[in-house]
Amino acid sequence: MSIVQHNLDLLGAILTVIFYCLSILIFVFRLCGKPHFGYWLGILMFVFAVPLIYLLIKAPELHRPSLYYVQIGLMLLWMSVALLLDYILKISFRQIKWMVISYVILFFAGTGGLLGIASWAGRGWSIITIALFLIMAVLAFVQRRVTGM
Repeated sequence: MSIVQHNLDLLGAILTVIFYCLSILIFVFRLCGKPHFGYWLGILMFVFAVPLIYLLIKAPELHRPSLYYVQIGLMLLWMSVALLLDYILKISFRQIKWMVISYVILFFAGTGGLLGIASWAGRGWSIITIALFLIMAVLAFVQRRVTGM
């Protein structure tokens, strides 16, 4: 494995860990009745699009399989939808059942895809990201149940 490949694999793993930690914080802030903190953390999450696009550009050079493109693509798609609904159009869609279901499916497709991206960095990173993913998933559903957000 080349240094470049190792560094890109590490970049994907670190992005995944940070993204999951930010998501966990957003859900905790919502549970604590402070959704405005989550709003600002959400803005920070959009910065992750830049390194994800970079990983996508470098993928052919690293001979990544098609699934790698799908995983990053789903995350970028979710980011685009979240940016559009929450920050640009400011649509209050979380009370419309079909929209929430679609949004949550896309969120978990994107964040689940990040597990695959992190796995390229090795078993240790896989274990860490799986644990964080499970914590994030539980908190997502708990905060939805408690706050309706």
